[in-house]
Order: sequence, then C-alpha cells, then structure tokens
Amino acid sequence: MKSLAAIAAALLMLGATSAANAKGCIKGAVVGGVAGHYAGHHGVLGAAAGCLYGRHHAKEQQEQDRQRQQQSHVNGQGKL
Repeated sequence: MKSLAAIAAALLMLGATSAANAKGCIKGAVVGGVAGHYAGHHGVLGAAAGCLYGRHHAKEQQEQDRQRQQQSHVNGQGKL
C-alpha cells in the first residue's frame, strides 16, 4: 500500500511540473525514488530530491549547449 501511495505522489508531483521543467525530472525521480526506498523506505523523499537534481542537471546541460552554440556561431563568422 505504501508503494502505491509513493507512486501516486510521484505522479502528482510530475504532473504539477510544466513540460519545460520536466526535462530531467522524471529520470531523477525514478532513480531517487528507488535509492530512497532502499535507503530507509524514503522513496517519496528520494523521488522529490531526484527530481530537483535532475532538473538542475538538465538546466546546466542546456546552458552549456547554448554557450557552445553561441561560440560556434561566432567562430563560424570569423569573429573571435
């Protein structure tokens, strides 16, 4: 019964995020939920923490991609 409640809470949490914020959240929530479950039956807490970390990591990755794209665009025009 607890696992059903944890799954329902995770789905509600994922449904509350917008599509832009969901990038990285689902994967992080799954990994965090499993890790939290095995580390003391705190699956929901682990899923929430994993979601936050996944979103943070996805934002960093997006920023790095944007910087690389800008740099290659500038170098492609012959400017340094």
